[in-house]
Amino acid sequence: MRILFLGDVVGNPGRRALRTFLPELLKEYRPDFTIANAENAAGGYGLTEKITEELLGLGLDLLTTGNHVWKREFLPYLAQAERVLRPANYPEGAPGRGAVVLEKEGRRLAVINLEGRIFMRPLLCPFRTAESLAQTLREETPCILVDFHAEATSEKIALGWYLDGQVSALLGTHTHVQTADERILPKGTAYLSDVGMCGLRDSVIGMHLEQALEMYLTQVPRKLEVPKKGAVKVEGVLLEIDEETGRATKIERFRREEC
Repeated sequence: MRILFLGDVVGNPGRRALRTFLPELLKEYRPDFTIANAENAAGGYGLTEKITEELLGLGLDLLTTGNHVWKREFLPYLAQAERVLRPANYPEGAPGRGAVVLEKEGRRLAVINLEGRIFMRPLLCPFRTAESLAQTLREETPCILVDFHAEATSEKIALGWYLDGQVSALLGTHTHVQTADERILPKGTAYLSDVGMCGLRDSVIGMHLEQALEMYLTQVPRKLEVPKKGAVKVEGVLLEIDEETGRATKIERFRREEC
């Protein structure tokens, strides 16, 4: 099984990057499933129904999210969405679902979405939530992918080791900076601390460069915006998983960007 996972889609430039590069990525890698984290796809913060349908229409099978998914106007859609996940470790009563089993052409892939707790909300334990969900999902398929939307690299690495052998892959999102620590852990779980982002190449994690510099130089809080123009990039990872055992056999980072 081949899975294409794309990093955080940031605003209109991120969506433009997908329109530009996704067709050739699909042709090159021929994935069975294609997933992207899209929690920042609407103006750099959150999602809307219209943008969700736009992204799914580009050929994505599923959208994962994180702490920015909770736009109030999006919640009714999220509550019923079958192809959008929110982190599974929110308390009972939060709208939406935190895990799903995708099925296409006889292949099944389970996906779990989680959010970290270091420097973020004091949510339910992602370690115990992931373990419980993985045990249940393995009854349907041994192929399980985890999107861990977290700030701290240490927390991501720890969860990767904790889930080694229980899931096929753990991929980190949220920081928008692609890391170079991809590996397959001893018991067969593919790991990467952060997949990166799809968005403006010359920016501060997808946001307006000059605005970010002003904020850091003056320490005056301000809202950061996503520029409308500029060269874009996509970052992501290709996974290959043994469908019989659920063990990862390959993890490969990639980046494509405009000149």
